[in-house]
Amino acid sequence: MTDCIVVFITASSRDEGRRIARALVENRLCACVNIVDGVSSLFWWEGEVQEEGEVLLVCKSTKDQFSPIETLVRKLHSYTVPELIALPVVEGFEEYLNWISKETQTVNRDQK
Repeated sequence: MTDCIVVFITASSRDEGRRIARALVENRLCACVNIVDGVSSLFWWEGEVQEEGEVLLVCKSTKDQFSPIETLVRKLHSYTVPELIALPVVEGFEEYLNWISKETQTVNRDQK
């Protein structure tokens, strides 16, 4: 088991997704964010089934960055209740996992 996580965030549009992704990477909360267009989401909201087009952000980070990620996403996101789910990385290519950890260290944010 590693300290790395993958965080899923959906956003209402590509522009919103890019704005959130850029802030997460520039603030070194995530080492990398993939933006997946064309997501079709069905969900319960206010007592009804809704269907919306969204973008999905797939963010690579570490467990200790989740709280600051949540704070930033809540600040930038248009949704009242944004999807913000972290899954643990159980295994991975060691050099890639080391890169995630290195790029999301708190000390790096001070060097900007």
